[in-house]
Amino acid sequence: MTNTNWQSYGGETTMSHLSQMLGLTVQNFVSAASGIAIAVAVSRAFARSGVDRIGNFWIDLTRATLYVLLPLAIVVALAFAALGLPQTLTGSVSATTLEGANQTIAMGPMASQEAIKQLGTNGGGFMNVNAAHPFENPSAFSNYLAIFSMLSISATVVYTFGQIAGRRRQAWALLSAMTILLVIGIGAIYWAETAGNPIHVAAGLDPALGNMEGKEVRFGQAMTALYAAVTTGLSNGGVNAMHSSLTPLGGLVPLFLIQLGEVLPGGVGSGLYGLVVFAILTVFVAGLMVGRTPEFLGKKIEAREMKLAMLAVLILPLAILGFSAVAAVIPAGLAGPTNAGPHGLTEILYAYSSAAGNNGSAFAGLSANSPWYNTTLGLAMLAGRFAYIVPVLAIAGSLARKAKVPPSSGTFPTDGPLFVGLLVGIILILGGLQFFPALALGPILEHVLMLAGQTF
Repeated sequence: MTNTNWQSYGGETTMSHLSQMLGLTVQNFVSAASGIAIAVAVSRAFARSGVDRIGNFWIDLTRATLYVLLPLAIVVALAFAALGLPQTLTGSVSATTLEGANQTIAMGPMASQEAIKQLGTNGGGFMNVNAAHPFENPSAFSNYLAIFSMLSISATVVYTFGQIAGRRRQAWALLSAMTILLVIGIGAIYWAETAGNPIHVAAGLDPALGNMEGKEVRFGQAMTALYAAVTTGLSNGGVNAMHSSLTPLGGLVPLFLIQLGEVLPGGVGSGLYGLVVFAILTVFVAGLMVGRTPEFLGKKIEAREMKLAMLAVLILPLAILGFSAVAAVIPAGLAGPTNAGPHGLTEILYAYSSAAGNNGSAFAGLSANSPWYNTTLGLAMLAGRFAYIVPVLAIAGSLARKAKVPPSSGTFPTDGPLFVGLLVGIILILGGLQFFPALALGPILEHVLMLAGQTF
């Protein structure tokens, strides 16, 4: 329902084929189409002037499903099947291993579910280990196709926003801000993982291969870094390596990308309207600098829009930090982490960040299948998705009623490099600094202790 697909169970051993197809795959379509419908509604708010309507949700939901998601999912599913992903109603097959033992191998309609999972930035997976499983991700080419599928609709929704609003240059400015932060994230993860572990060096191990623990040798550090950054910069959540096995700084980056608000470019539709909230805050700050009433795409940003924007921005930290703080001190919460110290805190932070950010990836070290985590993670998902949508649609309705203001000599341009730089700064400050104290006690402290040769 929330486009999160956070799983505290093993899909291939827990869910039937009917549950996977009827329960999960259908929601993968509907939740993604909902995000597109809301993004289109927000786009119309900037295109229309003096109206009290921004479209019909059911019409937009149907159009997004039939004209965008379904045709693309069919094409991508066929491509995945051609690359080796199973697409069958067979329950399982038995095989004899090299050691002579009997092994039961799960099968199922994976290609079709993987297609909409990636296109709709849903995340999760048919298999428990997601894209690290050779059936879900058999080759480097399938890995790249998965990444391309994740980015395709989320990025084009941003371009669609520019088309509807009549400002293509604005779309390119928003995409530029997303790309800058995402590329920095990819580089940071790659650097952290190829640098290796200082504890290994102190133990006399060859650091030439970097940190390969928890990674598929088919992909290595480069494709792992690319996949990890994209899947958390978006709200996808399907992983091809265990994020808990990344170095402390390597694990910090995916966690931080989620906490920025899932706007790089975020989920299908949700990334766009999340970025619009940050853009509104950016023009407000710029307006304070030049002493003018802020404007964005010809619409004046006034007190009502700013209050609603701040309400939207505060929802994620409230859900993430609030639930994490409680889980870190009560027995039910402390029973989840499988590691002590700062790494255990990171496991808790990552779980609630992934749930509230509607990401769905896991740090792979938290035992979340308990009443406490199943309940609170579900509440975090609902707050991160629907509580965020309410102020966003309220902003859209408020802006649609306003008349468009023609640009003047004092209008701050929002499609140039200066705006892109300010937008990146606002995302980092409002989206990131509020989580810095918690990060300092988690992955940052773990990195410092690792440099000192200590582990937990």
